[in-house]
Amino acid sequence: MPARHSIWLPTLFVGMLALGTDEFVIAGLLPSVADDLGVSAGTAGQLVTAFALAFALGAPVLAVLTDRLDRKRLLTSGLLVFVLANAAVALSDDFALTLGLRIVAGLAAAVVSPTCMAIAGTAAPEDRRGRYLAVVTAGLTVALFTGVPLGAFLGEALSWRATFVLIAAVAAIVLVLAHLFAPSVPGGEPSDLAARLAPIRNPRVLLLVAAMFFSGAGGLAFYNYLGAILDDRLGATPGEVAFALIVVGVIGVVAVFLGGSLSDRLGPRRASALVLGGHCLALGAVAIHLHSAGELGAATFALVAVWSVFAWGLSPVMQAAVLGASGSRPMAAMSLGISGLYGGSAVGAAVGGYLFDQHGPALIPVAGTAFLAVAVLSAVLGTRPARLTGDVAQGTEGTEGEEGAERPVNRHSRS
Repeated sequence: MPARHSIWLPTLFVGMLALGTDEFVIAGLLPSVADDLGVSAGTAGQLVTAFALAFALGAPVLAVLTDRLDRKRLLTSGLLVFVLANAAVALSDDFALTLGLRIVAGLAAAVVSPTCMAIAGTAAPEDRRGRYLAVVTAGLTVALFTGVPLGAFLGEALSWRATFVLIAAVAAIVLVLAHLFAPSVPGGEPSDLAARLAPIRNPRVLLLVAAMFFSGAGGLAFYNYLGAILDDRLGATPGEVAFALIVVGVIGVVAVFLGGSLSDRLGPRRASALVLGGHCLALGAVAIHLHSAGELGAATFALVAVWSVFAWGLSPVMQAAVLGASGSRPMAAMSLGISGLYGGSAVGAAVGGYLFDQHGPALIPVAGTAFLAVAVLSAVLGTRPARLTGDVAQGTEGTEGEEGAERPVNRHSRS
């Protein structure tokens, strides 16, 4: 029987909130971190890069290496390393040591994040999988609008080290609660390395990972430069930029849960087509508006609000689709999805920066729309009804037809 959540699902949400805060919070603390460690702001910024790269590159590798471990034990072990690494960052006075600790924290997060999603997706009642995944995914989204500003405020009021003490403390509480209340979800069956790498050979998983990569590149290229675009292109004031970001944040939190609900109601195939297609069309409308509008107005805020619904509703829908295509190896498949999203984010940021400097801000949503069009095509192909003979050979056991293609083999246990 699926595990009915009590305190364990909110616990996973808070854990993901701590991970998201840890990744992004240094961006708001760069001057004080740089001064304290005796390096330039640009060098201190590599602490963000180190965490993100360790996360993106470590997730699929560690998923394969830890595939047979019980998910609850894996979660608590990863959280323990995460707590110790962040506590050590708060005590470090050497940049090289701090950089190494950020890599360790990123690797721990690369274990914790897909494990949280695997537990939520596997232990959820079958008709509520999308909503359970939405709760966990929302932790990362909420971190952008609550955890990161709170951490930056604490860092300015006390010390940047206090921020990492807080992150470690929150993660320690999550560790205790997860140990007490999280459901035990068995690891993969004993198998050789080739079987554990099955998701890498599964064309449907790879197409969905590609969809997450291109959606991350397109959507986050625009989001990362939203304030600069509104300022440069439409002459927005700092207050108007702040209001636009608040709109994105508030709608984003609601949209994450809407995406989970849509996935449950429509199934990953229809939900991913709807949300990704809407994301592409909404960003295209923003691109047209930026070319034609002369100043910031109500239409700008309305278009950004509509875009936010699809942009932030995307993650739980795509995670549910990847889970459905994963067969009996959900950890490996979901870690690939997370790596795809983070890799796409990095590419989108780089492309956005180049376009902003060389061609102007109006081209950023145009490029983002092109990325998203590729993502739509990849998702449509990746969520096609499984052909039993082909997909089983690729590691998607137990799927049959469209509905079967959306449901992996589950091994539930009570909490």
